[in-house]
Amino acid sequence: MRFMMIVKASEDSEAGKMPSQELLETMGKYNEELKKAGVLLDLAGLQSSAKGARVQFSADDRRRVIDGPFAETKELIGGYWVIRANSLQEAIEWATKAPNPHPGQDAVIEIRPFFELEDLMAAVGTDPARRAS
Repeated sequence: MRFMMIVKASEDSEAGKMPSQELLETMGKYNEELKKAGVLLDLAGLQSSAKGARVQFSADDRRRVIDGPFAETKELIGGYWVIRANSLQEAIEWATKAPNPHPGQDAVIEIRPFFELEDLMAAVGTDPARRAS
């Protein structure tokens, strides 16, 4: 199963403040541990929402572009890892080994499983094995 471990943004990350050299080194060691264990699929830190935009869809399918920055820091994503784990419990174990992404502050890493192709096909009543042939 694939999981995304989502690092919530902080006021510092939204202000564009770069992590300390110490945190970068600690994160690098953690990332290397994930890689050596064969569970790391992807990872990235995200720039502040001031450099981004949102596309908002209305009920009647109109689209509106909203330029960043966005006000609710606690709802924003500062970075992520995509890992492969056998269970949610294993993903939780990996997340609890991560360094605090915002040292000296409260921080959150949210863990969410991906929908895999099989999950989506099952939801619509299609056998993915049959479809591939």
